[in-house]
Amino acid sequence: MEHKWVSVFCHCNPLNLRALLLIFFVLLCSNLSQSVDLYPDDKASVLLFRSCLQDPSQSLSSWVGSDCTNWTGITCENQTGRVVSVNLTNMNLSGQIHPNLCKLPFLEHLVLSGNNFTCTIPLCFGTLRSLKTLHLGYNRFYGTVPDTLMRLWQLKELVLNGNKDLGGLIPWWVGNFSAQLEKLDIGFNSFHGEIPESLLYLKSLKYLDLGNNNLSGTLSDFHQSLVFLNLGSNQFSGTLPCFSACVQSLRVLNLANNSVMGGMPTCMASLQALKHLNLSFNHLSYELSPRLVFSEKLLVLDLSNNDLSGHLPSKIAETTEKSGLVLLDLSHNRFSGEIPLKITELKSLQALFLSNNLLVGEIPARIGNLTYLQVIDLSHNSLSGSIPLNIVGCFQLLALILNNNNLSGEIQPELDALDSLKILDISNNKISGEIPLTLAGCKSLEIVDFSSNNLSGTLSDAITKWSNLRYLSLAQNEFSGNLPSWLFTFQVIRMMDFSGNKFSGFIPDGNFNMSINFKNRELDKMQREPFGTVHNADTKVFIIVTGSTELSFSYVLSSVVGIDFSNNVLDGEIPVGLFGLRGLQYLNLSHNFLQGRVPDLEKMWSLRALDISHNSLSGHIPGNISSLQDLTLLDLSYNCFSGFVTKKQGYWRFPGAFAGNPDLCLESSDGGCDPASLPVVPGNALEGEEDEGWISVWVFCLSAFLSFYFGGLALFCSPRARNYILQTKA
Repeated sequence: MEHKWVSVFCHCNPLNLRALLLIFFVLLCSNLSQSVDLYPDDKASVLLFRSCLQDPSQSLSSWVGSDCTNWTGITCENQTGRVVSVNLTNMNLSGQIHPNLCKLPFLEHLVLSGNNFTCTIPLCFGTLRSLKTLHLGYNRFYGTVPDTLMRLWQLKELVLNGNKDLGGLIPWWVGNFSAQLEKLDIGFNSFHGEIPESLLYLKSLKYLDLGNNNLSGTLSDFHQSLVFLNLGSNQFSGTLPCFSACVQSLRVLNLANNSVMGGMPTCMASLQALKHLNLSFNHLSYELSPRLVFSEKLLVLDLSNNDLSGHLPSKIAETTEKSGLVLLDLSHNRFSGEIPLKITELKSLQALFLSNNLLVGEIPARIGNLTYLQVIDLSHNSLSGSIPLNIVGCFQLLALILNNNNLSGEIQPELDALDSLKILDISNNKISGEIPLTLAGCKSLEIVDFSSNNLSGTLSDAITKWSNLRYLSLAQNEFSGNLPSWLFTFQVIRMMDFSGNKFSGFIPDGNFNMSINFKNRELDKMQREPFGTVHNADTKVFIIVTGSTELSFSYVLSSVVGIDFSNNVLDGEIPVGLFGLRGLQYLNLSHNFLQGRVPDLEKMWSLRALDISHNSLSGHIPGNISSLQDLTLLDLSYNCFSGFVTKKQGYWRFPGAFAGNPDLCLESSDGGCDPASLPVVPGNALEGEEDEGWISVWVFCLSAFLSFYFGGLALFCSPRARNYILQTKA
């Protein structure tokens, strides 16, 4: 840009340049010197309005003097000085609205959005007869919409969204009070009832947002040329209309999260201007017709979380070199069959969601042709074969989610070409082999889940290059060897799960405080949730189409801060530093061969679950856990602990935690010593009881059979009994 300016000036004659600069200077001075004196009555009205407000940010401190051009948010008519616009968006204002604000007879635009006004909508707003724009969104207005607003017959925009306590029925007059109304936005409120019929026929209306309310009734067709229609997150029912009046105009249609049922009518494809279509979270069913092919203008198609079935359509939208679908979400339906090859012709596609269906066959080899892809989610299907090598053609990929399929083969070394990848989830498949060293090239990885496969070998040093790692699970595989010394060097790791493998040797004693999550106590919503709901990680990917074809990727990881080394063959002592992590919420070292004493737990302030059962740990039960208020699960069973556990130590909350420690005594109610019994222990103890139950049944059946067999044999061998049996048969 700077070079362009230089080249323009270089081509100018010096005299012409001086003349242009002189003209610019004169115009600038004339604009700077132009002032507008506020009309005295209007000035008095807005000052009274300000006197009732709390203004912690001093946003209105410029409201002094009489020059309207210096007053923040105020615009005056140049000749008369009358206030024609008040725009106080996002100024952190709060309080009541003074009635004198309604004494601005020439006011055309009133915008108070994004503040904290706490009151009903003033009745006197209906006296502002010149008003064309009224924006009161994202405040704390409550009550109902006053009928006095029906007098605003010149109004073009009415925006009341984001006031959660504003509701009632949508006013009956809203569709006929102003023949000029183009925009109505009452989303994210508490309106209920049905849409007034007059609103369906308001010819001037272009933008209608009724989303996120409690509206109900049968979904009706609209009879005007709408450009934007959002009815999402309500309780509308019925079937999909064709929106035939909007064929050439409708660009955005959102009916998500309602109770719309029936099939997907082919007439929807006739909406030639449509760019965003969201019908997710409804009850749509049946197959998609092959005639349902949208135009190349469609950017976003979301039909997820319905009951659609049949084969995936071979062609769902037209595409050109410069336009086409950016996001396609058909997840959480009942689509079956193979992924059609035609899907690889959607060259503009940036996000593809086909998860939670009944898809079979292999991942199309030509998927690498989709070079703009940033997210692929094919999880929870029955896909087979290997991960196609051609997938490295999706070099902009940020998330590759293939878990819960029947994929096999090995992790290809060439996957290192995906150097922008943040999420890699191939868990719950049949993938074998080792983690290739070349995977070190995926330096952007943050979430890696290889659990429940047939992977083997020792831990690859490639993992050390994933410096942004937040979640790593290698659980339920065949990994072996010693745990490496670099294991605790990741600075932002939240969860590390190596359970169910064949790791051996000692737990490395290093700097456990490298992770900011391990060392710092975290106070978030997960602290208040039951432990069982957050043990397994949950990653939610968010995709927002920000521009015409620009996609914004983000994700939220819900996981406890934890370490799980259970069900391996680890031995040696537990490092003291591991029990000094103040941010650790979950620690599972059960079912190993660990020995020695258990370090004190007092520093583990965030601990919610600790399982060190089924080891060979010995000595006294450590310290006092009374201060660990978040601790809800504790299992120290089946070790070699000894000594006396007093009630003052705080372990009385977990009476079943000490089963299988015969040399351990628990303080009884009379202060005596009760041996550690075998009460119910959460988790593995229940599994043990269930196994013992099956064994008991098997032993009983076997003993009954043997008793019957030998008893019958003895009886038959007796001469008197044998003669009796033979005579009876005869």
